[in-house]
Amino acid sequence: MLRSLNTGISGLRAHQNMLDVTGNNIANVNTTGFKSSRTQFQDTLSQLVAAGVAPDQEVGGANPAQIGLGVTTAAITTQFTQGAAQTTGVPTDLMINGDGFFVVERGGQPFYTRNGAFNFDPMGRLVNANGDFVQGWTAQDGVVDTDSPLGNLTIPVGDVIPAEPTTSVSFGGNLPTDAAAGTELVRDVEVFDALGASTMVSLRFTTTGGGAWSVSAEDTATGAALAGPQALTFTDGALTGGGTFALPGGVTVDLAAVTSYAKLSNVAVASKDGGAAGSLTSYSVSGDGSIVGRYSNGRTEVLGQVALATFTNAPGLEKAGDSLYAATQYSGDVVVGAAGDQGIGSLTAGALEMSNVDLSQEFTNLIVSQRGFQANSRVITTSDEVLQELVNLKR
Repeated sequence: MLRSLNTGISGLRAHQNMLDVTGNNIANVNTTGFKSSRTQFQDTLSQLVAAGVAPDQEVGGANPAQIGLGVTTAAITTQFTQGAAQTTGVPTDLMINGDGFFVVERGGQPFYTRNGAFNFDPMGRLVNANGDFVQGWTAQDGVVDTDSPLGNLTIPVGDVIPAEPTTSVSFGGNLPTDAAAGTELVRDVEVFDALGASTMVSLRFTTTGGGAWSVSAEDTATGAALAGPQALTFTDGALTGGGTFALPGGVTVDLAAVTSYAKLSNVAVASKDGGAAGSLTSYSVSGDGSIVGRYSNGRTEVLGQVALATFTNAPGLEKAGDSLYAATQYSGDVVVGAAGDQGIGSLTAGALEMSNVDLSQEFTNLIVSQRGFQANSRVITTSDEVLQELVNLKR
């Protein structure tokens, strides 16, 4: 039989593979986080028809003569280029900017994905559309240890953050040095005890004129005196005496940042600690994958952090279906870290990564694979006609 018949068949097979790959790319043009594949061809063995001849003083050399025996599919490579962003506004939708994969757990086995369309199940666990558990680190008292083992990320629905007593209150701003005698400035501040019960305290700043100020504290509700009056001494506008005083319950009031210049009256609370107990009301995801909970008392606390994984050779991953990849010996060792670590991309909440399929390129590949298939079928047809002529020699 003619070699060209087998050569043509190999061409049909190779271009059929290319057509299959291209068709799959087009089918997944709207699949979140999908990465397109590329077909690569290479020739097969070549048959030596005439060996090469080495040159000598009398005769020149001759090159070897070889006839190729067809084509084969060398590789089908996944292209891990960045896909475009699609804004969704859903806080559990996450998109990786740069390298990295989300880690999910299914049946005790880790898988990896670029599809960040997540949501919470009835038990508060972060899962993907198939119910696979998203992996990360759970915070302890608002602190995440990224060196600890990975686990399921869970939002503690109904979580209550304990009350925190107020221990310090800091004031800033300016007391006007040119204020008339008898001028009073009252500033209210809310302080909390260990059980979260609050008390409104009024700090009364009073001047006797000439830039001399004093401060006292009283219970806003009852008017009972709590501290002071305490004189405040200023030198060239800066506070040099009476900078701190104590309130009942172990609360320290710091006035070191208060100044006294003319024509400016804006003394106010700059910062304070403490707060009542509060329940979890909402959450958000930051760029490093931290899940930040917001509580009814206005406080925020880190609840956990999403983990990301990278590989030395990402195209060596095995597609496991459901937009998941499985590690193989060809992908290299997995490196797990937080978003923003060296070699790992960042996260964007409220957005998803679209497919990186380029339709214009894929339709071009369709034409190329179709024409390649047609051309190789013509090789088979022509070889058949040659064989027919050969058979017709004997009639």
